Amino acid sequence: MRDTFGSSASCHYTTDISSEQFVPDHLFFYMVSGNLTAFDGHQVYSMQPGDYCFITRNHLIKYTKSAAQNEAFKTVHFFFDQDFLKSFSQEYGITADAVLNKKAVTRLTPDPSFMAFISSLTPYLSLSGEAYNNFLLLKRKEMLLILLKTDPWLKNVLFDFSDPGKIDLEAFMNRNFRFNVSIQRFGYLTGRSLTSFKRDFQKVFNTSPGRWLLEKRLEEAHFLIEKKGQQPSNVYLEVGFEDLSHFSYAFKKKYGISPSQLKKAVSLTRR
Repeated sequence: MRDTFGSSASCHYTTDISSEQFVPDHLFFYMVSGNLTAFDGHQVYSMQPGDYCFITRNHLIKYTKSAAQNEAFKTVHFFFDQDFLKSFSQEYGITADAVLNKKAVTRLTPDPSFMAFISSLTPYLSLSGEAYNNFLLLKRKEMLLILLKTDPWLKNVLFDFSDPGKIDLEAFMNRNFRFNVSIQRFGYLTGRSLTSFKRDFQKVFNTSPGRWLLEKRLEEAHFLIEKKGQQPSNVYLEVGFEDLSHFSYAFKKKYGISPSQLKKAVSLTRR
């Protein structure tokens, strides 16, 4: 299951980014080459080379990436985990003083400090081991100081260490059922323990989370194939399945026809 967007490393200069993820740590993101589209259940964000973004922790995001002609897809991104931020907060005496409505993705206004920072990383890319880790710690602090200078409001996001509060379960699930994450993760994001999430879910939907997610995803898949003409090979990932054969089996069990058979029937009627 593609559940978590994270890494043991805190900085990446990379050609790869997974297509669907839970974001557990704040992230500074610079688009070097290629294009990226992100969907957070509310809004679609399009990012092109030269864009700087801040991605807030505890969100669900799906990504679609594409390489430009003759160029690989490449990004630079820095993670800011909670332990690092707590240590930074103590060292610099910076704390949150307001509660903000935290968007999943914020496009940052370009600033010369950002490009100077990106350029300064080049000498350290060939390092490894302890030397790399020592420089990385300094560069993460530098990046954080730049963010706080260019966008002071970010301190109320970066240094808010609270877990998600209890929210409307029905609205959240109807908006996010397409994300392929665990029941535990859904519970955490709605401000509930696994036990209370299952209990509240039963009260709201009169069924278990697992059964509801399966039915909801199959209904959405049927709609996308029949009404939107999409291919089953694309639909199963879009609606939250991780395996095409399991999707096809469950679909046929519910509708008496396989996804490919439905697609073929739709194509014939549109001729």
